[in-house]
Amino acid sequence: MDSLGKQLRTLKWRYLDNFGPTVAYRSAAPALAGEAARALAELSRNGIAVTSSRALFGSDSLYEELAAAVVESEQREEARIAKARADAENTESHKGYILNLLGDCPVLDPGDIHVRFALQRPVLEIVNAYFGMYTRLRYYNVWHTFATRAPARDSQLWHRDPEDQYVLKMFVYLSDVDEDAGPFIYAAGSHPKTTLHREPASFHRKGDARRSDDRQIAAVIPPDRWVQATGGRGTIILADTRGFHKGGLARERDRIMYLCMFTSQASKCGDFFLRTASGSAPPDKERAFALGWRGSRRRAAT
Repeated sequence: MDSLGKQLRTLKWRYLDNFGPTVAYRSAAPALAGEAARALAELSRNGIAVTSSRALFGSDSLYEELAAAVVESEQREEARIAKARADAENTESHKGYILNLLGDCPVLDPGDIHVRFALQRPVLEIVNAYFGMYTRLRYYNVWHTFATRAPARDSQLWHRDPEDQYVLKMFVYLSDVDEDAGPFIYAAGSHPKTTLHREPASFHRKGDARRSDDRQIAAVIPPDRWVQATGGRGTIILADTRGFHKGGLARERDRIMYLCMFTSQASKCGDFFLRTASGSAPPDKERAFALGWRGSRRRAAT
């Protein structure tokens, strides 16, 4: 019965809540090739795909431009970083071990490298093909994760993201990330395109989502199915974070990482950035839809 209910919810989400984006995408869906096709197949099979800026984008990669912008931000925000580092061990603050380098709610600028990186054609091709519809960019930022000795907490524990039926995030390492720098970890096969026969035990702390520890997850998904995504600068992780995941438990070295999030149009989460009424629509349908344009006009947030 649970399986039937899941199928009905998916059908409603796709053909009622997202009918327009689904039909529009299917009438013009591109055929993926090369690394994009490989990453999509791995993502659909496991819920996670690991690649690199060089493999996915080739000579057209915007990675070095992104990396240079982040270096400038780190230098400009030196005082704020130092203050956040001093408070990183405080277990009472929510995700106090992470600093949002762009602030908690950046102002959307389609010409900004942090937005342009998310809207590169191979990214949108993979994301839209995974969803089977045109999708919306909901979030982008750069996380500076501090090495701490505090017990694992918040997103350092296993969890699912709640924003939509599918929630696709792209993580891009801007520093070398080994097992001591808080790598992203994913339970392969726990994403919505597969059937998890039972949910793991979990616990709930006041003001936080439900979380599970390693023992609770291992009872449902064996550790040999956990993907620990270590890698050097330029490593890219694509993951449906409706599947179980955790990360950011840095012990010896800080982690610097760009990330962005895509959902369907029908997601109730809204945008995690501010809009202005100025600017013109991107020339292609995929980018225009991702930025929330409707025809030649856009709705500005207040």
